[in-house]
Amino acid sequence: MKSIKIVLRNYQTGALLDYNIIPRDTAIARDWITALEQDVLQKSLHLDKNFCFHGFPNTQRNLEFLCSELNRHIFTINQSTLDYTIEEWFAPDVVRFGTEYPVGRMDDDPVNKGLQLKHDVMNILHNHFEVLEGTVENPSVYTKQMDVTVRYAVRQLNLLCHEIETLVMSQRKAVQDPVWVRPSQITQFNRAPRHLLTPEHREGFSDNSYDRELGGVYMHWCQIGKTLMEVYRDEGAPELTDTVCEAITHLQYYSGEFDVEWGNDVMYDMRNPWHCAEIDGFQNWLTENNFDPLDPELSLGYLKLGDVDLLNSFGTRNAQEIWNRMGDYLDIYKIECGDYSVTYPYHWSDSDHEKRQLESLK
Repeated sequence: MKSIKIVLRNYQTGALLDYNIIPRDTAIARDWITALEQDVLQKSLHLDKNFCFHGFPNTQRNLEFLCSELNRHIFTINQSTLDYTIEEWFAPDVVRFGTEYPVGRMDDDPVNKGLQLKHDVMNILHNHFEVLEGTVENPSVYTKQMDVTVRYAVRQLNLLCHEIETLVMSQRKAVQDPVWVRPSQITQFNRAPRHLLTPEHREGFSDNSYDRELGGVYMHWCQIGKTLMEVYRDEGAPELTDTVCEAITHLQYYSGEFDVEWGNDVMYDMRNPWHCAEIDGFQNWLTENNFDPLDPELSLGYLKLGDVDLLNSFGTRNAQEIWNRMGDYLDIYKIECGDYSVTYPYHWSDSDHEKRQLESLK
């Protein structure tokens, strides 16, 4: 199997740091590599650097910046010809409880709300995106009315929503339980072709379930809509009425895109009793709502593609040491796979970055 080299850059100094991904010998991993080479690298698709590194608590893309960007894109939508208005305005205190509240050990603590995400606010934001965008199978009526600038702004509602969520949760964890900070890498490309998952691909859901390993490489979620797990977590295990189910989608596609887990292992074993309790509760909730937890068509879990060669890349398997090494290099500069090598010299802070993004969407 071919390995993949990811070259990271400190965009302020130009220094480089790289790591290698060793793919698994499975049908989904082999097809992913083919898609990465032929659909992404061969065509030099645009790498989205606005939405790439998540959950690193100390980042220049801080909460003030993300909320400001969100308001800017909302203004674009509200000033467009779409018959649609978003009334919400976003700021750090709007999306999370501040430091004037005590920070508790448990995320569901009713008193110690310090640095907790305000889920209802974020659900409203994400619903705006779902209404404006629709799904892959059923695009919204608004999509045909959008020019490329508005389409880009609508897309940013979704991306900024998820980036805010991961940043808030990681900054809270950094205070209450640093070992469980959840950094990750979302490697996605504009207009990456999608391919239908096969029954053989779907075997990976049963093999891996919701386990996440440090350095694990997983299939990127390349379609719109909430998963059953996201509804269970974010909306408090609601009864699945027709209204709730409207935005739920089960993963149908794969692409050359991929995600990397940089947090410590979360496995269904005695080391993570809280994770086991969540998965057990989730499966009971599915059964109560007439879903079969063993149905591979529900896409329950993550498709494992491979692993970062941590020791040869970083000289350690210690997560916090790796985060410290990577902290100044949160910019993908180059990707190499087989005969293909593509350099991405731009950065999200560049003045012409948004222009590049818009050009790639035309």
